[in-house]
Amino acid sequence: MKSRLTRRTFVALAASAAASRNLSAAPLPESDPSLTLWMETPAAQWADALPLGNGRLGAMVFGEPLKERIALNEDTLWAGQPRDTTNPDAKNHLPIVRKLVLEDKNYVAADKECQKMQGPENFAFEPLGDLHIEHLGLTEATHLKRSLDLDTAVAKTSFQSSGVTFSREVFVSFPDQVVALRITASKPSSLNLRLSLTCEMPAKTSAHADGTLLLAGKVPTENNPQISDSIRYSEVDGEGMRFAAVLSAKAEGGTVQPEGDTLAISKATSVTLLLTAATGFRGFAFPPDTPAAALEEKCRKGLAGKSAYAVLKTKHVADHRALFRRVGANLNSTVPDGANLPTDARLKNFPTTQDPALLALYFQYGRYLLIASSRPGTQPANLQGIWNDLVRPPWSSNWTANINIQMNYWPVFTANLAELNGPLVDLTQDMTVTGAKTASVNYGARGWCSHHNIDLWRQASPVGMGSGDPTWANFAMSGPWLCQHLYEHFQFTGDVDYLRKRVYPILRSSALFCLDWLVPAGDGTLTTCPSFSTENNFFTPQHQKAVVSAGCTLDLALIHELFGNCISASQVLNEDQAFADKLKAALAKLPPYKVGSAGELQEWSENFEEATPGQRHMSHLYPLYPGAQFTRDTPKWMAASRRSLERRLENGGAYTGWSRAWAIGLWARLGDGDKAWESLGMLMQHSTGNNLFDSHPAGPNRSIFQIDGNFGATAAMIEMLLQSHAGKIILFPALPKAWPSGNFTGLRARGGLQCDLIWTGGKRTANLRALRDGKHNLVAPAGYALSTGSQLPSPEIGLSVVAGRQYRVEVTPA
Repeated sequence: MKSRLTRRTFVALAASAAASRNLSAAPLPESDPSLTLWMETPAAQWADALPLGNGRLGAMVFGEPLKERIALNEDTLWAGQPRDTTNPDAKNHLPIVRKLVLEDKNYVAADKECQKMQGPENFAFEPLGDLHIEHLGLTEATHLKRSLDLDTAVAKTSFQSSGVTFSREVFVSFPDQVVALRITASKPSSLNLRLSLTCEMPAKTSAHADGTLLLAGKVPTENNPQISDSIRYSEVDGEGMRFAAVLSAKAEGGTVQPEGDTLAISKATSVTLLLTAATGFRGFAFPPDTPAAALEEKCRKGLAGKSAYAVLKTKHVADHRALFRRVGANLNSTVPDGANLPTDARLKNFPTTQDPALLALYFQYGRYLLIASSRPGTQPANLQGIWNDLVRPPWSSNWTANINIQMNYWPVFTANLAELNGPLVDLTQDMTVTGAKTASVNYGARGWCSHHNIDLWRQASPVGMGSGDPTWANFAMSGPWLCQHLYEHFQFTGDVDYLRKRVYPILRSSALFCLDWLVPAGDGTLTTCPSFSTENNFFTPQHQKAVVSAGCTLDLALIHELFGNCISASQVLNEDQAFADKLKAALAKLPPYKVGSAGELQEWSENFEEATPGQRHMSHLYPLYPGAQFTRDTPKWMAASRRSLERRLENGGAYTGWSRAWAIGLWARLGDGDKAWESLGMLMQHSTGNNLFDSHPAGPNRSIFQIDGNFGATAAMIEMLLQSHAGKIILFPALPKAWPSGNFTGLRARGGLQCDLIWTGGKRTANLRALRDGKHNLVAPAGYALSTGSQLPSPEIGLSVVAGRQYRVEVTPA
C-alpha cells in the first residue's frame, strides 16, 4: 500500500517548485480591505482565535499582545491505531431486527437489537501543542489590532508599548510546509522574548544551542469519548502515535539562547520563527510505530535550507491566491464605512444593519477555510477543519458521515476549488477497504459500506460499544452519500478517464452493497432495514420513542441517486451494461415517496408522529438538496418539501449552524430568496462566533466550534445565485430583495461552465465561459426570461458552447 506521507511529500514538493518559479521577495500587491477580519481585542477563548492552515498544519492565533498563544495542529495526529472493529455477531442479529421491524412492528425491541450489532467507539483527533511568545519587560499594551487577510492567508497582530510599535505576522505555507512567524519592533533592539512549546498530552520540550525548540510526545492509545476515565497512554511501539515539532528561531540584531526548556531572545530588532511537525502515521492500515528520533530528524530536515522569510511569504501568497482569487464576491454594503468597523462589532450590529457586505466576507471565509483545511495529499477537513485544542474534542473532532463531512465539501466545485476534493476522494477510496470487511463480516454483503463515524484509521463499522443509541451509530448509508461527491467531479469536469479509473469502481462497489442491503418489504417492493432518518426519532403507535424502521426517505433517495449515477456512468463508459440492468430492475421496485397527513414529505415509510418536530436533521429533504430529484418539474414534491421545511422551522429546527446552512440551501432550491436571506440572518445572529466560525449549541450560554456550517452556508449562497442540477442551469434562482446589487465571479456550473453574475437596478447579466464543448439548457427564475445576442427572450433556452469562448446572457422580467 502506498504511503500517504510519500504522496503528500511529492505533492508538497511539486507545489513548492511550481510556486517558486520566477518568484522573488518582490513587494506583494495590496489586499482588499473587504477581505480582512479584524478585531481590537485578543481572542477570549480558543474558538475566537484566527485560523491558519495548509491542509496539514493548522494554527490558531490568539493575538495576545504580551503573552501570545498560537495553538497548533497536524492533520494526522489522532489517538489510537489500526484495529479490527467488525462485529461477527452482527450477522446473527440482522434477521432478528428485520423481523421485528417488518413483521412484528416492534420498533423499540429493534432499537435494542441494533445495539448488539455495534463495534467500538472511534478514535479522536488530537492537538499538537501551543507555541507561547512572551514579551519580557513590557507591562502594558495599547492600540491592539489583530487581523486575518483572507486574500493572503496571513494573520497579523500589532500593538504599542513604551513608545514602541510591535508587529507579528504568521502564515502556514503549503509550498514549504512550515508555520512561519515574523516579529518586528519599530525601535532597534527592543525585542526581548521567551519562547516555549507546551502540550496537553505527555510530552517533553528541550531547547538547543542552535536556536531550536523540540517538542516530542505520544498521543493516547485509547480515548473513548463516552467514558470519562478512558484516556490511556502506552509506551509500546505502535500503540498510540508519536509526534514531534521543531521550532527554529533566528534573530536580527540580538541573540538567541536556550534557558532551560525555553528559548530566550535578547535585544533583537526582528525575529523569524519557523515551525514544522511530523507524526508516526504511516497509513490507515499500518501501526504508527515511527521512532521518536526519526520524527525529530524529519522535522529538522523540513526546516533546513529554507529561503529568507520574505521569499517564503511571497511563495505562500502566490500559492494561496492561485486558489482563492478564482472567485470574487461583492454584495454592496448598506452601512456607510461598514468595513471600517471591527468584524466582531459588525457581527454584533448585524441584527439591526442586515448588511449584505458582511455576508460576502462570510462567503469568502468559507472558501478560505476549505483551502486552509483540505489540500491535495492531506486528510479531509474534519468536524473542526484541522483546528482542535482538546485531548477529548467534541464528537472526537472526527468525520461524521451522516451529513457533516459531506457538507464540508458542498462548495468545493461550485466555489471553484475542485482539486480540494481530493482528500475526500482519498478517504472514500480507503473506506472501500475497511468498508468491504465490515460489509462482509457484519452483514454478509458484497461491496463496501460505512456508518455514522469515520476516524483516521478508517473505521467503517457502527460505533457504540453495544450500548449506544442506534441513531448515533447504525446508519449504514453514508457510503452512497460519500459517492455523490465522487460523481460530482465528473459532472463538473467531464473527465471520463477519472470516472473510469477512480470513481466508477467505488460507486459500483457501493451499489453492490445496496443491492444486498435491500430486502423485500412484503408488498412487492424492496426496502432497507434497519433504516434511520439520521439522528431523528418517532413515536410508535404505542406512543413509545424509537429510531429503527424500514425504508426511510433518506435511504431511498441515496439509493436512487447512487444507482442512477452508476447507470449513467455505465452509459458514458460504454461498459458494465449487465450490472446497470440489475440496478434498473432494483430501482423499479423501490417504493415511491409519500406525502404525510400534514401535506409534508413523509420522513419514514410509515406516517409516524414526530417525537422531535424541530429536529436539526432534515434528511428526508435530501432529494431537494443536496440531491436533485425534486425540481420545478416535480411541483408535487416541491410543495411537500416546502411544507416539511416550514414545519421544521416552525418547531425550532435549524438551531445549529450546519442545520441553518442546510435550510438556506433548501430555500434556494425552492426558489425563495427572501426566506434564504432570512435564514442567513439567523445564521449570523445565532450560530456565528466573533471570528465568524460556525457555532454549535452545547448547553446554556455555551457553544462550540463546528466548521460544517461555514462550508454549508458558502455553498448555499451559491445556490441562491446559480444552480446546475437535473440537466438545467438556473441563473439567479433565489436572489433576495435584500441584495439589490452585487456581483459574483468565477463560480462553476455542472457541465463545464464558469459563470460571472452581475446584477443592479433590476438588470441581471450572466457572463459564461465554456471550459469544454457542450450544450446547456439555461433556465430563468420565475417571472423572468433569458436572451442572448442571437436568441429572443424565453424562460428557457438551449445554448451550444465551444471551449474557451464566452457568452453573455441577459435575464429580464418576462
